Amino acid sequence: MATLFPFLLMFVVIYFLMIRPQQKRAKEQKDMLGGLKQGDEILTASGILGKVHGINDKVVTVEVADNVRVKMLKSQVSQVIKGQLKDAQV
Repeated sequence: MATLFPFLLMFVVIYFLMIRPQQKRAKEQKDMLGGLKQGDEILTASGILGKVHGINDKVVTVEVADNVRVKMLKSQVSQVIKGQLKDAQV
């Protein structure tokens, strides 16, 4: 029992420091993608800012400039930004 205790303690520490926060972030990302709707301003994983023009199960159409639309995977949406798109344009 004494030799098993350090391994159990190490597993508990790894769980609370690494595994649990990662699961929480994955759940937040899934919820954010599930709530994505047309008209939302987004930031993609590659750093592109745009507005959602169309949405499908796996594909999002993002308008990055006037009449310039790009199709990308829904999983590449990094975050939804509120009202910051106009501030970022020069």
